Amino acid sequence: MKKKFPLTPILFLLPSVFFLAVFIYIPLVQNFYNSFFDFNVFSNSKEFVGLAQIKKLFQDDIVMVSIMNNFKYAIISVIFQIFFALILASILEDKLFRKVAPTLRVIYFIPVMISISVIALLFSFIYNPQMGLLNSFLELVGLDTWARPWLGDSTSAIYSVIAMSQWQSIGLITMLFIVAIQKIPNELYEAADIDGAGRIRKFFSVTLPQVKETMFVNLLITVTGSILVFNEPFILTNGGPGNSSMTLAVHMYQTGFSRDNMGYASTIATLTFLLSAIFALIQIKVSKTGKED
Repeated sequence: MKKKFPLTPILFLLPSVFFLAVFIYIPLVQNFYNSFFDFNVFSNSKEFVGLAQIKKLFQDDIVMVSIMNNFKYAIISVIFQIFFALILASILEDKLFRKVAPTLRVIYFIPVMISISVIALLFSFIYNPQMGLLNSFLELVGLDTWARPWLGDSTSAIYSVIAMSQWQSIGLITMLFIVAIQKIPNELYEAADIDGAGRIRKFFSVTLPQVKETMFVNLLITVTGSILVFNEPFILTNGGPGNSSMTLAVHMYQTGFSRDNMGYASTIATLTFLLSAIFALIQIKVSKTGKED
């Protein structure tokens, strides 16, 4: 007797496969195809240029600056949004903070719910060289030599943008770690107490191994987000001053819509996708997530 073909699971999968194909895979292939042509938004035809756009990519100094800024974004984001957020989550789940933890969780999560445009406006006031809170505070504590036009200085612009992003995003990652910590069996901590382990020892021996899977997910979200980041640098500095705070996404947008070169913008988009995919694959390989020890 022949086995019946399992049609029901396929029917359940079809809607998600359809939307993935329409909104992700087909545009991805189309974008790769467009990178071999020279055209603008209103072109009736596309001029085939072969690998000329890719060659131009390696000769573009702005691309190199953008990649370096994206890497800075990723490194700083991993430090604050992964390691600091994990420590913060552990502190909030400690018995000493049980009474105030719900209030603190809300306080840390509020920035996540605020629109990025509103946050950028807020930080533009904070970074204002004349009336900004940051420079005023530095002058108040006697560090007025550190005051500067934070968004107008090429050496500090990208770090100012990154700082704003950390302030907004750390709450989300902290909440994800809190959920993971709450799922850790209490018996593990009780066993550690019997063995005489202190808080730091319990963090490294119990908490850290038990949140490994969540750490992988958070790393993937953070690093991929750092490669794709657009809103923060675009709203605060638009890649300036000069190109000092330019990222790949901002450069792609300016190339396609300001300079009206959609073919080269498609090439930058392809590079951005490849970098995101490479970093994701590296993280999956290194973390060995989902595999039994």
